[in-house]
Amino acid sequence: MWLELTKWYEINKRDLPWRHTNDPYLIWLSEIILQQTRVEQGLPYYLKFVNTFPTVKKLAKSSEGEVMKLWQGLGYYSRAINMHRTAKFICDELNGLFPSTYDTLISLKGIGPYTASAVASFAFNEAKAVLDGNVFRVLSRVFGVSTPINSVEGKKIFNQLANEALNKKNPAKHNQAIMELGALVCKPRLPLCNECPLMSRCEAFNSNIQDKLPVKIAKRKPITRYINYLFIIDSGYTYVKKRDKTSIWKNLYEPIVLSSNEQITYGEVMEKITKHLNPGKKKPSNIFETKHQLTHQTIYASFWVAENTHEVRVSQDIEKIKLDDLHLLPIHRLFDKFLQFYTLQLK
Repeated sequence: MWLELTKWYEINKRDLPWRHTNDPYLIWLSEIILQQTRVEQGLPYYLKFVNTFPTVKKLAKSSEGEVMKLWQGLGYYSRAINMHRTAKFICDELNGLFPSTYDTLISLKGIGPYTASAVASFAFNEAKAVLDGNVFRVLSRVFGVSTPINSVEGKKIFNQLANEALNKKNPAKHNQAIMELGALVCKPRLPLCNECPLMSRCEAFNSNIQDKLPVKIAKRKPITRYINYLFIIDSGYTYVKKRDKTSIWKNLYEPIVLSSNEQITYGEVMEKITKHLNPGKKKPSNIFETKHQLTHQTIYASFWVAENTHEVRVSQDIEKIKLDDLHLLPIHRLFDKFLQFYTLQLK
């Protein structure tokens, strides 16, 4: 059965740059970027990182700000922070030599069982089976397993199935083949069963239950948050704050936040704004509102712009920078949305 899969892979695999190398750094880079990210979205980022940081030493010598700026818009920013720290560790503690086994790889920050298995098998052909969303889906349907894939029992079952199915002589090709099948054919919705090399042996296909597998325990619903931002324009300057390392959008910059966990009135917004500036006769205006969806949060954001104001009162953690230098800062997607809108309004 699995021989048919690898034959299918040889004919149908996508031509992706990280499949043309055995360099563990480049493979690791691709895997970190592709976590929670579609290939179509991640590929341009991978190419930018390879061009800017072609080696792990180049990445290690860069600043966190440079890394975060290049990562901007990709989301899940802790991936970038951990990637940068791991590159530094490899260069400072391991003489720049990338670990070559699953057991050493998994000890590094930001590398879990899947990433360690992927790098170990793709770069060093170590017989370690990968388990990502695509593989879970293929195995669940082929073997007709209804145990939830995100349960403790499910993880044990699928780990055993993945390792039993693994081609120990060529784990790299097998792992890539089963992942590719899940990405291109055994899709979450409307799988292309008639194109699948495993169709005749697939329990889900034979029982017509493809849409019911895999089973996953439902996660909690996203919470709703309301954020009001104050964007001050002060003689060619503005004010931004760097987010701390314990929140979403770690270490990224944003305007002054008018804190509130619930929707607030115009009067309440004005009251909060006066803590930072004296609006005078010209009141700050709400020029941009947007909904921003994260995995565990639904954010409704409003951006209030105060132009040509004086008597700005900010705390020490607020930085004053030139408007023309904003593009140099690593910022989160929400702030970027506003800046794109605001720039267009000025033209």
